[in-house]
Amino acid sequence: MKALFVSCTLKRSPEPSNTELLARVVAEALEERGVDVGHVRLVDLDVPPGVVTDLGDGDEWPPVHDRLLGSEILVVVTPTWLGRPSSVAQRMLERMDAMLSETADDGTPVAYNRVAGVVVTGNEDGAHHVISEIGGALADLGYTIPGQGWTYWNQGPGPGPDYPDTQHGHEWSHRTGRLMAHNLHAVATALRSLPVRPFPES
Repeated sequence: MKALFVSCTLKRSPEPSNTELLARVVAEALEERGVDVGHVRLVDLDVPPGVVTDLGDGDEWPPVHDRLLGSEILVVVTPTWLGRPSSVAQRMLERMDAMLSETADDGTPVAYNRVAGVVVTGNEDGAHHVISEIGGALADLGYTIPGQGWTYWNQGPGPGPDYPDTQHGHEWSHRTGRLMAHNLHAVATALRSLPVRPFPES
């Protein structure tokens, strides 16, 4: 089983990402369950705006799309900015819009029988809103979103230290992240055993 973590931080490598630090807890818990975990930081790639899979002329989204289709588990990793997902996360979802019209050989939508979750950090409130926006979009595409398929950390309203600068809330965020990994793996395993079949047209 494979999982792909797509980081939607605004920071280019090698600058450290607070949200990726929390996502590492989830990744390690999946690896403990035998999952092959891959990572991509989207801002490092040339991914222009659009709603098709391949825009040509240097577009680096198609290899990411291929990795999505090669993974049973997707984890979207995003900071919170002004109470919303990052602009990179929004661009990712827009590029994934093309998956609505893509099907497997048997006619099943390509996102079916795959699970997805969300990892969020930010100093201000808004994590549940971010999780709802991303989780809802992924469900529209056909991903299955398990119960408790997310974890987050924030310092609360107003300015404050970043995630690695404090231990505030880490125990809860890490415990929730490990539960998230457990649930993602459990539902992906169930779908592998009993996949959703193509909808019979009347």
